[in-house]
Amino acid sequence: MKTLNLYLVRHGQTYYNIFNKLQGWSNSPLTQKGIDGAKNIGQRLSEVPFAGAFCSDTGRAITTAEIILDANQVSQISKPHSAPYFREEFYGYYEGTDINQAWYQAAGPHGLKSIGDIVEKYSFDTAKDFLKEADPFSMAEDHAEYWQRVDQGFELINSDPSLHDGDNVLVISHGNTLLSLMDRYANGRYDLSERPANGSLTRLKLVDGKIEVVDYNK
Repeated sequence: MKTLNLYLVRHGQTYYNIFNKLQGWSNSPLTQKGIDGAKNIGQRLSEVPFAGAFCSDTGRAITTAEIILDANQVSQISKPHSAPYFREEFYGYYEGTDINQAWYQAAGPHGLKSIGDIVEKYSFDTAKDFLKEADPFSMAEDHAEYWQRVDQGFELINSDPSLHDGDNVLVISHGNTLLSLMDRYANGRYDLSERPANGSLTRLKLVDGKIEVVDYNK
């Protein structure tokens, strides 16, 4: 049995975060607050010996990972392994759209008004499906497409031959990805009505490739 300790950090604040826009596969740079937040979590994790580091191939995730690794005093890793598997949900036509407006359009045909309404009545997976239905180009990821991609990211970590039982692994993640993971694996332990903070820490265990939640949004 191989157990890996995953330290999932939400990337630092970006300009799209300030503007309340869906970011998805799009990207905007870290603000100064985002850089400072990445430095703060870097200090919190500076004594954690990481055997591996992974992130999405978006600039905000790579920059956050590099800042954290630069602050680490006990690891030999200087660069993260970036891959598209770790990207945020793809919002298709709604990339860069105001968050409230986008989810209102997705929720409306179902008699609802927001993503909060969708999640309360259904789930985050259903929200993905509703957004794809609302997308005039049908390019947004539904829940099956999303998890097929994200699961490949966790398999990439689990199958990495350089990682061994008990190793610590840094993973730079995204807001809706963290919410989706908690919705899928935390068995209702957490209030998911608010997005996790930029620079927050969530810990998982990857036990022979299966995800177990340790704690969320700390």
